[in-house]
Amino acid sequence: MEGRINYTIVGLFVVLLLAGLIAFTYWLGKYGGKQAYDLYYVYMSESVSGLSPDVSVKYMGVDVGTVEHIGINPKNSEEVELLLKIKHGTQIKVDTTATLEFFGMTGLAFVELKGGSKDALLLRKTEDEIPVIPASPSTYARINESLTILAAKSAMALDKFDRLLSEKNLQNIEDILSETRMLAKDIRVQLQGFQDLVDNGVVMEKRVTGASEKVEAASVSVEKMADCLEENYADIGRNISQDARQSLESFNQLLYELGILVGDLQRTTRAIEASPGDLIFKRSQPRPGPGEEGYSEK
Repeated sequence: MEGRINYTIVGLFVVLLLAGLIAFTYWLGKYGGKQAYDLYYVYMSESVSGLSPDVSVKYMGVDVGTVEHIGINPKNSEEVELLLKIKHGTQIKVDTTATLEFFGMTGLAFVELKGGSKDALLLRKTEDEIPVIPASPSTYARINESLTILAAKSAMALDKFDRLLSEKNLQNIEDILSETRMLAKDIRVQLQGFQDLVDNGVVMEKRVTGASEKVEAASVSVEKMADCLEENYADIGRNISQDARQSLESFNQLLYELGILVGDLQRTTRAIEASPGDLIFKRSQPRPGPGEEGYSEK
């Protein structure tokens, strides 16, 4: 009897467990798949090695969806096309970007959504096209690009450094150093001469200063002598001026009389030229002057 009761209990437990599994499966089929998703495209120009379908998509570290599909962009073979399935209601903004990130050093990758300022507009989807989230280079891609640029610049620098250290340039540098040493010696010699010149200039300056003081004293003496001469000879100057004025007047009078004499001599000369015989025989008669008989103005 006890054995039958145990079997009954076990059978009842199994029936209840199956019923619970059926009910859970029904609930999961009816309510568990109600989560809505939005689709977005991301086009990356870098390698997506380590990324696989169904890998998580994170928005600032929070899981918001999965990668639905990975393939080559049919319109551009240089890009990788990612189809993201993101939970409906996730605020994907027009300035949101997608970046490829890695789980530590494992090499496994996932898609990280960044950006999305508070005031930016939502990235809306249209009926005909799936919206595209812009891609930004991953940290690995930026490091790789920086290393490539650094390697190119290092190669250029090494090439220029090799040219700089050529045998010809080294010989030129050696010649320049030799000439510099010779120039330094010449400069030391010239500095000694310049020091002597400065010393002589100081001595000359002192002499010039002394001479200037003497000239200043002599100038004062001359000025005093000029004042004395001006005071003592002021009257003499006035007398000399009066005598000179009188002499000029006498000289002017003499010139006037000489002018009259010259006029008389000219008339006499013309008369002799007109009648040379008058000088001996006195044949012609002189023309009557004003007031005399026979005077005519013609």
